[in-house]
Amino acid sequence: MKELMRSIGPWMHGVIDYGSVIILAVAPRVTGFSGKQAWICYALAVVHFFLTILTRYPLGWVKVVGFPIHGAIELLVSVLLIIMPWLGGFSRGVLSTHFFVYFGLLLLVIWFLTDYRGLRGRTVK
Repeated sequence: MKELMRSIGPWMHGVIDYGSVIILAVAPRVTGFSGKQAWICYALAVVHFFLTILTRYPLGWVKVVGFPIHGAIELLVSVLLIIMPWLGGFSRGVLSTHFFVYFGLLLLVIWFLTDYRGLRGRTVK
């Protein structure tokens, strides 16, 4: 179990981030939800893309946001995604509610598995 904790390093997390941007950008069209839910997805895709390119990790381009700060933002966003259908007033939309809750849970799992502080592979003396 211990080897699973914080098993995702910065490079793999970057790959996951770019994949998440794509998922957020295409989800409304693929799943068929529209309106406010779709615009929230598109806005999150743009915000996540900029966070990704600005993060100080191997796949970041500008590298101004520290990886631990990136992780804190993702933790907040994952919790907000889980409660977004109720905050946004679209909890009756089954497709969009399921998408937001499950995607938020997925991001939360990724957050738990990511080594944001670079401790993976260090040995304790």
